[in-house]
Amino acid sequence: MRKWLSGAVAALVGVGLATLPAGPAAAEASHAQLALRWAPIHYQDVDQTGGHALGGRSDYVTRVDFDGNWTGRDNWEGAARVAAAAYAPSVYYSVVETSTHWYVTYLFFHPRDWTDHPFFETEHENDAEGVLLAVERDGSTYGALRAAVTVAHSDFYSYTPAGSTWTSGRESVDGTLQLQTNPRDGLSHPVTAQEAKGHGLKAFPQYNIQGDGLIYYPATSAEPPANADDRDVPYTLVDIFASGGLWSRRNDTALFAGWGSFAGDDDTSTGSDACGVGTYDCGTDSANAPWGWDDGNDVPGRGELATNPARLAAEYFTIPGNLSRTYTSNRYAA
Repeated sequence: MRKWLSGAVAALVGVGLATLPAGPAAAEASHAQLALRWAPIHYQDVDQTGGHALGGRSDYVTRVDFDGNWTGRDNWEGAARVAAAAYAPSVYYSVVETSTHWYVTYLFFHPRDWTDHPFFETEHENDAEGVLLAVERDGSTYGALRAAVTVAHSDFYSYTPAGSTWTSGRESVDGTLQLQTNPRDGLSHPVTAQEAKGHGLKAFPQYNIQGDGLIYYPATSAEPPANADDRDVPYTLVDIFASGGLWSRRNDTALFAGWGSFAGDDDTSTGSDACGVGTYDCGTDSANAPWGWDDGNDVPGRGELATNPARLAAEYFTIPGNLSRTYTSNRYAA
C-alpha cells in the first residue's frame, strides 16, 4: 500500500482545476472537478501468460501517446519497447452538459487487444473502451449520480446505483452500479472493471480480477503499477478536449484511420511478437475513440454515447421529471 494517508488532504489542495471545492454551499464544480469527483475506482484483470502479454503490461491502462508519439500504427510495438515506468496510468474524460444533467465520459486505453489462443480469436493494435456517467444537476456541487452505460467491445451495458430514480427504458438495466470509498478523497465513487486481453468494460463485479490484477484509484498524481498484481495504483485524468490532445487530433491520419477509428496495422516485422502471430488473425483499424463507439443494435447512432448522451439516456432509461435535450456545453458539436 502506498504511503498516501498523511498527505491525502494536502494532495487535494492547491492543485488547480483538479481541486475539489469543499462544503455543501460551494458553487457547481468545473468540468475537471466534476470528472475527478465521479471518476471510477477501476478493477483491471491482468493475464501474464502468453507471448503477447508482456508480463502483464499489455493489460495496463495508459495514455495514447505512452510511447512518446501520436502514431497509432506503432503502439503494438511500442508496448514492448517502452519500460514499465512509461505506463503511468491516465484516463481520458469529456463532459457534456444540459441545464438538467452532466454527462461524463471516461476512456480507458490499452496499446494492445491481445489473445493467447491460437484458434478462432483475433487481436488488434490499440484498444479503447469506457463508460458514460449521467449525473443529475440537483443544486449540489457535484450533482446526483443516476446511471452508467459501459462499452464492452461492440455492446453497451446500462447500470443504475442503488436509490437511483432512473429505471429501464428501451433497454433493460443490466445491473447495479456499485460504489466504493476512494481513500484519497473519502468520497464514494462508481466501480468499473475490465477483463484481461480484450478489455471489455462493465460495472464491477460483472467483470472482476481473476488472480493477478490492478485496482486503479482516481488521484491528482499517477504512479505506474509496481507489478502486475498491484491493488493500489493512482491514476490521473486527461481532458479529451485539452489543447493538443485527442479531440484536436481527430483528423490526424497518423493517429486515426477514419472518423473515430484509431489507426492500427498488422505489421509482422517484429516476428513472433507481431499482432496476429500465433492467433487466428490481427484486425486493422479496430479500436474506436468515444466519438466512434457504437452498439449497432441500439437506437443511438455511432458516437452518440459521448457526443449526444442526452439522446442515449432518454432511449436507455425511463427518467422522471425533466430531461433537457438542449446542450449548454458540448464541445463535440463545436
